[in-house]
Amino acid sequence: MEKRMSEDTYVLAIESSCDETAAAVVKNGRQVLSNVISSQIALHTLYGGVVPEIASRKHIEKINQVIEAALREAGMALEEIDVIAVTYGPGLVGALLVGVAEAKAIAYATGKPLVGVHHIEGHVSANFIEHPDLEPPFVCLIVSGGHTHLAVVKDYGEYEILGRTRDDAAGEAFDKVARAVGLGYPGGPKIDKAAKEGNPQAIVFPRARVEKSPYDFSFSGLKSAVLNYINYSKMTGEKIFVPDLAASFQQAVVEVLVSHTIEAAKSLNYDKVAIAGGVAANSALRAFMKESCEKEGLKLYYPSPIFCTDNAAMIGVAGYYEFRKGVRSGWDLNAAPSLKLGQSL
Repeated sequence: MEKRMSEDTYVLAIESSCDETAAAVVKNGRQVLSNVISSQIALHTLYGGVVPEIASRKHIEKINQVIEAALREAGMALEEIDVIAVTYGPGLVGALLVGVAEAKAIAYATGKPLVGVHHIEGHVSANFIEHPDLEPPFVCLIVSGGHTHLAVVKDYGEYEILGRTRDDAAGEAFDKVARAVGLGYPGGPKIDKAAKEGNPQAIVFPRARVEKSPYDFSFSGLKSAVLNYINYSKMTGEKIFVPDLAASFQQAVVEVLVSHTIEAAKSLNYDKVAIAGGVAANSALRAFMKESCEKEGLKLYYPSPIFCTDNAAMIGVAGYYEFRKGVRSGWDLNAAPSLKLGQSL
């Protein structure tokens, strides 16, 4: 029998959408009691990116250990957990299946309710962990390796998509440029680090706008401009100063992300802005967004870097609010690798 809503609710959350095997225990949607992450970055660096089959196998190896560690760190037994939450999409299908199968098995064996969570909704919900004053509605920029969205968070789990990328996601562009200049994988943190030593005005790269869609993004032209610059420099024998290239590229991405977000908040009369996703950990994005929000009188929220990248704590937060709304997943819950924000099965 489910608890009355007036009592504390403890969520065991599982995240395995890409190359992090993660589990967490979250109390009442805001308090993280544990957040355990087993990263595969070192393994996938050998291949210059995530290899889906290897990721899936590693999830199978690690998932039980990670869940046990999360319960141990929270000082809780499985019997004390109220809800099992799990990412079911979007992501790599094989990786998602490992987490979904594990969550279904635990929920079935313990008789606990099961809640499937949208991965991107998890990223947005990461903002609630450290900001007790943050409540919907607000404008949120979601930027990661696979997603670039600008949305209004109307309520917990309720979104209106204002814009999205027409081609590459911002994080994907970071990875491709990092690879092209020999910085390797993962691209985002390496570009960010190199850019600190460079001049963001050294090279003029394009800032794309999508005609008649002021909140949409496009990064393929910028990526091509960077690759053309690299190829031209090689052909002419001109030496490339990587920090300058990294800083100039990063500035071009950041300016577009920030300008679209501020424009949306002002036009739609929202006074709160949040950023979410792996690229939300980028120091230049955080600094420029903070500066721009202060200038426009907007309140800015962003998670600590540990909650920006893939983790289970954010899934526990999102799962809690879905549970409060009455969402329950059946035993037919399946991986949905191409799940869109605002879409459910």
